Amino acid sequence: MDEAAPRRVRGSPACLCVLCGLPAAGKSTLTRRIVGTAPERGWRAAVVSYDELIPVFISNDYGFSLKTSHTNWKSYRQAVLQCIEQVLEQPEVVVELPSNPLINGAAWQPCVQALLQPKEFHTDGMPLLFLLDDNFYYPSMRYEVYQLARKLSLGFCQVYLQCDLETCIRRNQSRPKPIPVKVIMEMEKRLEFPNPQKNPWESQSISLNSTNDVSNSDIQRVMELLSVALNNPLSPAEDNSEQKEADRLKCATSAVHQADQACRRLISEAMKAARENQVPSKHMRVLAARLNECKATFLHDLRKRFLQEVRFLQEENISVEQVVKNIFDVNHVEVISYFGNTH
Repeated sequence: MDEAAPRRVRGSPACLCVLCGLPAAGKSTLTRRIVGTAPERGWRAAVVSYDELIPVFISNDYGFSLKTSHTNWKSYRQAVLQCIEQVLEQPEVVVELPSNPLINGAAWQPCVQALLQPKEFHTDGMPLLFLLDDNFYYPSMRYEVYQLARKLSLGFCQVYLQCDLETCIRRNQSRPKPIPVKVIMEMEKRLEFPNPQKNPWESQSISLNSTNDVSNSDIQRVMELLSVALNNPLSPAEDNSEQKEADRLKCATSAVHQADQACRRLISEAMKAARENQVPSKHMRVLAARLNECKATFLHDLRKRFLQEVRFLQEENISVEQVVKNIFDVNHVEVISYFGNTH
């Protein structure tokens, strides 16, 4: 082979490993440990850090604060997976720059280069590890990675870093660019850790307690999980059961997003009505807190209900406006009653 010829990655065993958990739970520290240990097993490892690949978007809102970010946020996540797929699907061309303009090219290049060992150390069939470092707080986010692994017949596994909220907040504050505490608290409410009993596709998952430093035995567990995943690549499903699950997750996410937008409008209307009724400022603060608390509880319960009970088709037009309005009407009456009793 010509010295300048690109080295192939296609044909080598490969695995997509999802690392999920709250910000500052220890995911980046774990990836460094895995990358350092992988060569001992003859593996090549690359860290796919969403924070670095889409930094502008993440630093603005982490998928939470911008009202118009839902569609964009999903597009960014899909762009990352498309870049991974391109690397694996183009054996003749080493993709050093991402084809998708949404991805930070400066961060993508070292990710790809980590898979290309110097030629004297490279052998055909050398396993590839993609360590996807992000929060992945919803199962639907993780399921997108599973779908790619199944499409390309790759290994798939997940590592959930379980760390208490207080520790994450403390670690976050010591970072050069800390995330707003309210973002971490909001994410903690939304986080749904891997649940193989509920989602069979999450069977290759382990949980590590990362409140303290990850131990050597924990690293050993992770390496064993990766080995199992590499030796048991997924195959495209012959039936549509997995697709139905994907549709259900997609519809649940859509419903929650619609509900969130409806809730924001209703809260705005309630606050406007309170101002027009000259509600005292201290009561306005209580009203705002109460309505936001109701919103968070409702959205959490709504998602659970869609995933556990509701049966629907992907083509159905999900409308939750009236459901949301009914619930907030009840809460509104409850809050107004409270104000009436305080006057």
